[in-house]
Amino acid sequence: MKFTWGTGIAIFYIAFVIIMVGMVVYSKTFDNSLVVENYYDEDLRFQEKIDKLENSAKLEKDLEIATTNNLDILLSFPGNLKNITGTVLLYRADDISKDVSFKISVNEKNQMLIPGNEYLGARWTVKVDWQGDGTPYYKEKDVLLAN
Repeated sequence: MKFTWGTGIAIFYIAFVIIMVGMVVYSKTFDNSLVVENYYDEDLRFQEKIDKLENSAKLEKDLEIATTNNLDILLSFPGNLKNITGTVLLYRADDISKDVSFKISVNEKNQMLIPGNEYLGARWTVKVDWQGDGTPYYKEKDVLLAN
């Protein structure tokens, strides 16, 4: 069989179609979920987040987010604030189904401990949306819980 330019074009088109079908099938295996479900609602409330960040910047001692030797997450709220309420979100960028939310519950030292043994081996963004003495605050920090 003689290889002509017509045969070359036919091989090129067949290879192109096979590659495109393969790319479509491969792209269907990826999770393409949004970062948050209500993306547009979150965008409209972005100014509230900016105001909370400004309130946090005005604090004498800001919220401290740290990991302990046991790879737990320790939140240390300012000692002069009372009536601390809010939520803590452990956000995992690579898999939305693994995000975890907690209600803030502080001890007598204005601290909250989140056991990290269930969340090892990943990078988390700790997002704390909280209120102290009726003033709203917000802080987030990236934490690596590597065993």
